[in-house]
Amino acid sequence: MVAQTRHGGQASPKKKLAFHEKLLGKGLSTDALLKKMKALHTELAALDQEHVDVGSLGAVRKELVNTSILLHKDRGVKAYAACCLADILRLYAPDAPYTQAELRDIFQFFFRQLTNGLKGTESSYYNEYFHLLESLSTVKSVVLVCDLPTAEEIMAEIFRDFFNLVRRDLAKKIEMFMVDILVALIDECQVLPSEVLDTILSQFMDNNTRIEQAGYRLAVQVCNQTVDKLQRHVCQHFTDIIVENSGDEDFNEIRTAHELIKRVHRSCPGLLQSIIPQLEEELRVEDQTLRLIVTQTLGEMFGDKGGVDLVKKFPTTWNVWILRKNDKSAAIRLKFVETARILIANLPEQRETIEESLNSKFFDPDEKVRAAACRVYGQLDYETALHHVSEDQLHALAGRGLDKKHSVRLEALTSLGKLYNLAYPEIENNEPLAIKQFSWIPNEMLLMLSISPDVRLVLEQVVLEHILPLPSSSTPSSSKGGEIDEVAWTDKLLNTMKHLEERSTNAILLLSGLKTVRPSVFDHFLEVCIKNNGGIIDENEELITHRLNGIIQFIAASFSDPHKAGEDLHAFAKLNENRLYKLLRTCMDQQTDLKALVKAANEFNRRVEQSSASIAATMTALLRRCSPWILNQSSIPTLIKRVQKGHGNATSQSHATAAHAETLLTFVSKHSPALYKPHISELTKAIADEKNTTLVEVSLRALAGVISWDDKLAPTDKRTNERLSRLALQSNYRYAKFAARALAFSKNKDEVCAEMVESIVEGMTDCSPELLVGHIAVLAQFAKYIPDAFEHRSDVIMAFLLKKVLMVPSLPDLDEMDEDEEWQADEDVSPTTKAKILSLKVCRHRSLAHASSEKALEIVTPVLKMLATLIEHNGSLSSTVTEDPKVISRMRLQAAVSLLHLSTTEVYANAMSPKFLRLAVVVQDSCYNVRVTFLTKLISLLQPRKLPPRYNVIPFLTVHDPESDVKSMAASYISGALRKMNPAVRSEHLEIIFIRLLHLLAHHPDFNTSHDDLLDIAKYVQFYLDLIATSETVSLLYHLAMKGKTVRDAESHTYTQNLYVISELAQELIKTRAGLHSWSIQSYPGKVRLPPDILRPLPNADAANKILKTVYLPEETLSWLAEISKPSNQKEKKERKTAAKRKAAPAKPNGHSKRARVKKKWDSDDESEDETSDAESSDVSMKEPQGDPASELEQENDENREEVLGRGARTRAKARSIRQAIKQANPPTDDDE
Repeated sequence: MVAQTRHGGQASPKKKLAFHEKLLGKGLSTDALLKKMKALHTELAALDQEHVDVGSLGAVRKELVNTSILLHKDRGVKAYAACCLADILRLYAPDAPYTQAELRDIFQFFFRQLTNGLKGTESSYYNEYFHLLESLSTVKSVVLVCDLPTAEEIMAEIFRDFFNLVRRDLAKKIEMFMVDILVALIDECQVLPSEVLDTILSQFMDNNTRIEQAGYRLAVQVCNQTVDKLQRHVCQHFTDIIVENSGDEDFNEIRTAHELIKRVHRSCPGLLQSIIPQLEEELRVEDQTLRLIVTQTLGEMFGDKGGVDLVKKFPTTWNVWILRKNDKSAAIRLKFVETARILIANLPEQRETIEESLNSKFFDPDEKVRAAACRVYGQLDYETALHHVSEDQLHALAGRGLDKKHSVRLEALTSLGKLYNLAYPEIENNEPLAIKQFSWIPNEMLLMLSISPDVRLVLEQVVLEHILPLPSSSTPSSSKGGEIDEVAWTDKLLNTMKHLEERSTNAILLLSGLKTVRPSVFDHFLEVCIKNNGGIIDENEELITHRLNGIIQFIAASFSDPHKAGEDLHAFAKLNENRLYKLLRTCMDQQTDLKALVKAANEFNRRVEQSSASIAATMTALLRRCSPWILNQSSIPTLIKRVQKGHGNATSQSHATAAHAETLLTFVSKHSPALYKPHISELTKAIADEKNTTLVEVSLRALAGVISWDDKLAPTDKRTNERLSRLALQSNYRYAKFAARALAFSKNKDEVCAEMVESIVEGMTDCSPELLVGHIAVLAQFAKYIPDAFEHRSDVIMAFLLKKVLMVPSLPDLDEMDEDEEWQADEDVSPTTKAKILSLKVCRHRSLAHASSEKALEIVTPVLKMLATLIEHNGSLSSTVTEDPKVISRMRLQAAVSLLHLSTTEVYANAMSPKFLRLAVVVQDSCYNVRVTFLTKLISLLQPRKLPPRYNVIPFLTVHDPESDVKSMAASYISGALRKMNPAVRSEHLEIIFIRLLHLLAHHPDFNTSHDDLLDIAKYVQFYLDLIATSETVSLLYHLAMKGKTVRDAESHTYTQNLYVISELAQELIKTRAGLHSWSIQSYPGKVRLPPDILRPLPNADAANKILKTVYLPEETLSWLAEISKPSNQKEKKERKTAAKRKAAPAKPNGHSKRARVKKKWDSDDESEDETSDAESSDVSMKEPQGDPASELEQENDENREEVLGRGARTRAKARSIRQAIKQANPPTDDDE
C-alpha cells in the first residue's frame, strides 16, 4: 500500500527527470557517488511539483531508499540523499511513493542526519541540512509520520532530537522551521504521545529558563501555537501527577508539578485554561500541605505579568485565593502574605483588596504572619511603595512598631526605615509626593522611643541603619569618591528634623547620647573592664568584681532581655582584648571626629563578631548608645553655616534649616559643650556678626558652654573680651546672660566681673525695663558662677530686687483681663515679669553658691520664706492684692522649681521640710503649664537621685490630672526607675516612701472621710500599687500600711485620724489586689524605721490597742471594698453620683495636652544647663507605658465621675476649665524653667 500526503496536487507531469545515472553498482567510488548525488539533488530541487513527470522519478526513488545509500559511510552522500528524498516526497505529493516501513526508515534517516550533521553555518553540508529542514517545514511531509504504526515512537524521537538540536545556537530561520515541523506534528497526530508532552514541558523546568534559551523559546512557540490541542493533554498530565502522588508524604512530585505550572503560565498561560479551576479546587482541600503549595503557586501566578488577565478570566479563583488570608493554618496564611508582595505592583486594579488583606494580617493571631506582613513593605522598591501603597497602609504598618512581639516590631520598623532611606533623595529634593508619603516616618517612629526598652532597642538599630546611618564610602548621600562627606551627613539630620514634632526632636536628641553626663556609665564600664583584666585581679578583687557586676546590672536593665545582656557584657569583660577597649574608648570620646568614629566602630563590630559572635548584637547596641553617631563634633561647622545662611527670609527653606541647626547647637551647648573644643575660632568669628542676632546668640551660648567646661579654652584676645563685656551690658538679655557666663570663666574673671557688678549696681535704679532684665540676667550668672564678685554688692542688689522688682504688684490690665486665662505666650511676657523671674533665680543661685558656707542658713532662710509665700499665695507675695494670673502662674512655677533645686542640698532640704506638702501639690496646680513643667523638672532631679527619697511621692499625685500626658510622664519615670535601680536603692526611694505617701494624702487639701472623697483618695493608692506592687513587695507595702495605725501624726490629732483612715483604706486595697493576683501576703520579716520627722510614737500600749481595734472607714466604703474584692465583679462598673467637691469638668480644665506649645525663648535656662543626670536622665515617656495599664479597680469607679483637679486652695479652677480647653496653653520646653 502506498501512503499519501494530506496535501492535494495536480498529477499532470510536464517535465521528466533528466538524471539517468545509476546510484548503485559495484566499484562506484565515494567521490563518484557524491558527484552523482549532488547532480541529482540539484535537478530535483529545481523541479516543480506541478510540472514534473513523477514516472521519470521511479528509478531514483527506489535507489535512494536502498540501504547502501541510507547507511553509507560518507556524510555527504547521506546529506544529499536526505535532500533528494525530501524532494521526492515533495514532488510526489499528495501520494508518498513509499511503503510505511520505508517511510519510517526515511524519517528516521532524516532526523538522524540533522542530529549528527547540523552544527552551525561553518559545518560541512550546512546548506543541505538547511534545505532538508526547509522542505519538511514548508511541504509538511513530516505529517506522514502520524499515519505510521510507530508514529508515537518516531514523534517522541523527533521532539527529543529537535530540542537537543536547537541548543546548538543555530540560525533563527532554522528555529522557525523546527517550530513549524513540531506544530504540524502536534496538529495532525491522532494521539499525542506522553513522551512528547514530557519533552516539551521539561524545557520549562530548567532553573535558568529565560527567553534567551533556544530550547525554552522553542517550547514556548510550539505551545502557544498548539494551545487548543495541548490544553486537554496538559490538564490530564497534571491531574495524573496529583492523583498518583497524593499519598506521598514528601509531596516532592506535586511541588514539582506546581512549579511547572507557574513557569508555563509565565509564557503560555493559554495552556492552563483547564488547570486553573483544578487549582481552585485544591485551595479547598483538607490537606494542609497541598493547600500550602497551591496558595504559593496561584499567588505567584497572579503576580506574573499575565496576572491581570488571570484575575479577569478566573474571578472566583482569585476570590477563593484571597480567602486563604483567613485559612485555619498559620503556615498557609504566612504563605499568602509572602506571595502578596509581588501583587502590589503587578495588580494595581486589585490594590484595595490586597491592602485590606495585608492590613488584616497586621493583626493576625500568629506573630510570624504579622512579621511577614510587615516584612512585605520592606521588600518593595521606591516606585512601587510610592505609587502602589497608600499612606494609610504605611501608618498601619507603623502601628505594628508597638506590637507585643519583638519580631513583629523589628520587621515593621525596619521596613519603614528602608522605605524612608529609599525615599530620602526625593525628600531632600522637596518632591511633594515623596514628602507626603514618607517624610512622616521618622517622626512616627521616634514617638515610640520611650514605650519600652525593647522598642527603644529596635528603634536605635533602625535609626542608625536606615534613618540616620553613619556615612561610609558605600552610601553616596554621605560620601564623595570614597571620602566621608560630613556636610551631607549633617544635612540629612537637618532635613529629617524638618518633619519632626517637638517630642520626636527631643527623642532624637536623646538618642544622640550627648545628654549623658561624663564620665558616663559606659566610661565606668570600660574602666572596670580594664581593671578586671579578664578575671585576673591583683588588688581589690572583691571591690572590682562587685563594681563590675553593679555596672553591668545597671546597663543590662535598659535592654529588652537584661539577663542575656548581662551575660554578654560579662563575656566581653572576660575577653579582655586591649584593642577592643581602645576602639570602644575612641568611639565614646567626644573629641573623635566622624571619620575616626566610622573607622573605629566598623573595626570594633568586626572584631567582636570574630571573637564572640554570640555577644555581637549586645555590643553593637552598647556601641550605639555610647558613641555620638547622630551628632558629632564634625557636625559643628556645618551647623554654624546653616544658621548663617538662614538669616533673612523667614519663609525660606534655609530659614527652617537654620532653626533646626539652632536647636542642635543649643542642645550641644547645654549638654555636651566639649564638642566645641576644636571650633573656638569659628565661634569667636560668629559672635562678631552682630547683624545675625540668632547666630550671635547661639555662638555666645556655645562659647560660654565650652569655656565653662574648660576655662583654659577661654579666648585671650582683647577684641573678643571687649565684645563680650559690651554684649553683657546690652538690653538683649540673652546676649547679656551668655556673655556674662563666658566672662565668669575668662582669664581676668575676678576683676572684669567685679567691675561689671559695680557698673550694673550704679545704673539699675534708673534703667529701662528691657535693660534691667539684661542686668538681672548677668547678676544671676555671676551669683552662680563667680559668687565673690556678686557678694561685695549683694546687700544692695538683694534689697533692690526685693523692694523694686519682686514686691511690686503685677496688676492685671482691666481692658484685657481674662480671669479664665492663666498662661500667655512667651513672646507676650512683659519685661517686668521677666525681671521678677530672673530675680528669683538670683536668690536661688546665691543660696546654692553658699550652701557649704557657715552662713548658708542665714542666707537661705529669707529666700525659703519668700518662695514658700509665693506658692502659698498662688504666685504673689501678698494675699491682699489681686495680681495678673498670667504673671503669678509663672511666679509660683519658678518658686516651686527653685525650691526643688534648693532641696538638692541637704541642709536646705531639711530647712524646708515643713513646706513639703505645699510644694508637692504644685503638681496639681490649676494651670497645665505649671504642672507639666514642674513635673519635668522634678523628674530631671529625681533620676540622678539629687533629691531626698521623699520627693518620689510627688509623681503619684498626678493620678487625677485631666491631661493624660502628665500622668503618663510620671508613670514612665516610676517604671524606668524601678527597672534601673538596684534592690536596696529601689526599696529606699520607691517602696519605703509608701508611708510618706499615706501621710501626705492624710494632709491633702482634698482629704475628707466621706465615701465619695475616699474613693478619690483611693485612686492615689491604686496608682501607686499599679506601678510598685508585686508579689515580692506586697508584704512590705501591707506592713507599712499597718504601721500607719501604730503611730500618730507629728502635727495634730485631726491629721492622725486622717492617717488611720488612709492606712485602713490602703490595707484593704492591698489585700484586694493580692487576692486578684493570687499573691500571698506574708508577715514582713524585716524591720522598718518610720520617718520621725512626720510621725510620732503613741503614748502607751492601751492607746495603741484601742486604735488597732477601731475601724475608721465608713460603712459605705467598706461595702465598696468588699464588692470590688469579688472576682466576679472585677469587670463590672459601679455607678455613683458626682462628687460635690472641686472636680474638674469633663472638658480639659488646665490646658489642652494636644495643642501646640510655644518654646519659652526668653526665660533663662541656666539652672537646667548645669544639671547633671545619669545616662538615661531624660528617658521619660509622654505616652502611657506598655504593660502598665490602669488597674481594674480604678476602672470600676471611672465612669460618670469628673476628674479631680486636686488643687485645694484654687476654687476658681473649675470656672477656668471650659475656656482653657480651647486656649493655647504652651508648656515651657526642657530648655527653660
